Amino acid sequence: MKKLCTLVAAVVLPLSAGLAHAKEWKEIRFGVFPDYPPFESVAADGSLKGFDIELGNAICAKLAVKCTWVTNDFDGLIPALRARKFDGIMSSMAVTPAREQQIAFSDKLFLSPTSIITRKDAGFGDTPQSLEGKQVGVLQGSIQEVYARAKLAPAGAQIKAYQSQDQNYADLANGRLDAIVTDKLEAELNFLSLPKGQAFHSGAAINDPGLPSVIAIGLRKNDDELQELINKGIAALHADGTYKEIERKYFGPQDIYNE
Repeated sequence: MKKLCTLVAAVVLPLSAGLAHAKEWKEIRFGVFPDYPPFESVAADGSLKGFDIELGNAICAKLAVKCTWVTNDFDGLIPALRARKFDGIMSSMAVTPAREQQIAFSDKLFLSPTSIITRKDAGFGDTPQSLEGKQVGVLQGSIQEVYARAKLAPAGAQIKAYQSQDQNYADLANGRLDAIVTDKLEAELNFLSLPKGQAFHSGAAINDPGLPSVIAIGLRKNDDELQELINKGIAALHADGTYKEIERKYFGPQDIYNE
């Protein structure tokens, strides 16, 4: 059997002739937390939709393999991956040193910085230093929760972790939270741009090594062949314009790959 690196001469060509057979991959199972629009959510008919979902399906199409989606709570995605409940995590997961000790990652999918969401008239600012004594919401299991507990809680912030991002926004809107530390891009598209978010705004991206912005597909360590296969699929999406087409559908002219 030829090695994967010799099977593909150019990613602009269809990848089905060889790549999918390097380890007889006929199906790739992606784990996803479907409560994070516009990246992943459940449509009215029960199907999954969103930017990550379309990217994953497009990668599978390039590789001529079946794409299967397995839903899971976000904070349980890495344990479930390591337990082989699925083959990769396709759920807007940031690459962090702590996670890299447990799993491997694909090449970059996009960039997603973190910021603080507050009321426009809050009066106390939208920086980490302004959150002393404030009720601050985060998504359970996220890098924002790790950051908030390590940096904001010791400085006096009261941290509340939620299993759903919508719960964060609901409690921010009804005054139970003073601020949310979250993915800046997700907040802009799923909250701030909607009528329910008009009274709120996003601060500048937080510059902290604990909040990396590179998003990639999580993979098991030593699954080198699958990692190379998926990276070839990602490269193919960029080579023929598929990535840009999907990006424009969800984010308009915004370049979330290079921003």
